[in-house]
Amino acid sequence: MQKEHKALIQKSIVFILAVTACLAFASRSSFLYPLNNWDDANSYFSVGKGIFNGKMPYRDIFDQKGMYLYFLYGIAYLISHTTFAGVFLLEVILGVADVALIYMIIKIYAGHKTSITLAIMVFGGIVSSRSFWWGGSAEEICLPFFLAGLYLFIDYFKNQYPSGVMSMRRVLLGGVMAGIVANIKFTGLGFFFAWMMLTFISFLVHKDFSGAIKACLVYLLGMFITFVPWIIYFGVQGGLYEWYWGYIHVNVFVYNKAGGDAGIFEAIKAMIKIFYWLIWQNWMYMFLVIAGLIATVLDFKATVLARISIVILFVFTFLGIFGGGRELPYYSLPLSIFAAFGGALLSHHLDKAVSNETIGFGFMGLPIFALMMALMQIATFSMNVPFMAQKRDDFFLYRFRDEVLETEDPTLLNVGCLDAGLYTLCDIVPSCRWFQTQTLDIDDPANNPYMEQERYVREGLIDYVLVRDSIPESIDDHYDLIDSEEYSSGDYDFMYYLYKKVR
Repeated sequence: MQKEHKALIQKSIVFILAVTACLAFASRSSFLYPLNNWDDANSYFSVGKGIFNGKMPYRDIFDQKGMYLYFLYGIAYLISHTTFAGVFLLEVILGVADVALIYMIIKIYAGHKTSITLAIMVFGGIVSSRSFWWGGSAEEICLPFFLAGLYLFIDYFKNQYPSGVMSMRRVLLGGVMAGIVANIKFTGLGFFFAWMMLTFISFLVHKDFSGAIKACLVYLLGMFITFVPWIIYFGVQGGLYEWYWGYIHVNVFVYNKAGGDAGIFEAIKAMIKIFYWLIWQNWMYMFLVIAGLIATVLDFKATVLARISIVILFVFTFLGIFGGGRELPYYSLPLSIFAAFGGALLSHHLDKAVSNETIGFGFMGLPIFALMMALMQIATFSMNVPFMAQKRDDFFLYRFRDEVLETEDPTLLNVGCLDAGLYTLCDIVPSCRWFQTQTLDIDDPANNPYMEQERYVREGLIDYVLVRDSIPESIDDHYDLIDSEEYSSGDYDFMYYLYKKVR
């Protein structure tokens, strides 16, 4: 027992050090970067901040992701009001869970000698990829819950099926993982739909129809449990409809209208094209994904259902993410969980070639080597590393911050862009529901973000207005231009203007 306890401590230390080092270089939330200037991450931070300052999401401050995302960002805000230090800590905690779960999945298929090493290398491939983006995405926050669901599924199909049915406790935990993802970004539910569908089939294989029905109900109960805190939260404030409208209605009936009405063949062609580009843009883990999927299908020692189940999980995950017709680079990050199978394939073969006293490496030798390889991969391929050279004092948002903070208790509005990060740097709680410009085509005048933002500017209801590119027609009625900056981000060039209300 003492030996096992010592081994657990050693593994935990390795995971914490490896994840912290990888994310320090890969995520713009880390202390090595001047700030995380990703508008999405700052938007989540502002909404999380609003929760802990008496604002109700969707009704008082609008963004269209799920509540667990905002709650976790709110906790990060409590750690640091004006930096992403709390977000970085959140990423590290979740990243450690990622690596631990990848290790547990690999260990199901391979031995103990190289499982830790391959888990670190898989994680390095994930965070160095294009789909990792700038750090702090909803998809990144979802990863440990996907991986936990994947581990629960694989552990059953590899170690128990077909000798027995899945336990209701495992089914309940799977439902809880699904519910948490549903309350972060529900496009990830394609994975969990397939998870329960395959579990249902496994009961039918055992001719246990009543057990299959019971499992579905238990799974739904697990999902329901995760909704209870938010049912209470919104119910007490009379905001259940606003929760539905902001998270379900907008995402299903408004945000995805951009997908158009393409026919089935056009949709399939588009999916194939997306998948092709995903492979080359995220080859750091996609090659492992493909190799792992092929290896599971060719595992003739397993049953047919066990062999094809992983491919089915992958396909449904892909369809859930991209079936709505929209495509952004970070959408595909949940697909990286399947790289664990490629890691298991490598670990299986490496275990045969590695002795217990591998060239004097000892316990830490191979993991340290894996970490060095992961850091080299991040340094070479991560799109974020060049931004590390940006000096904080030279970054325009810090200059804008100093100008805004000349006013006591300032208010702010972002026009023409999502949250650029000025709310975070100035520790401003948004006072306008549409505190940023949302790309939403809403016909209802009472919920139209463009009309509401235009009214705030026209009536001079805000102290400072941060404008990107398109200047509101009525801006000169109440505001003076006090600063501007041209800024390049990847393939895009933007012009930012800072306006101050005339006293």
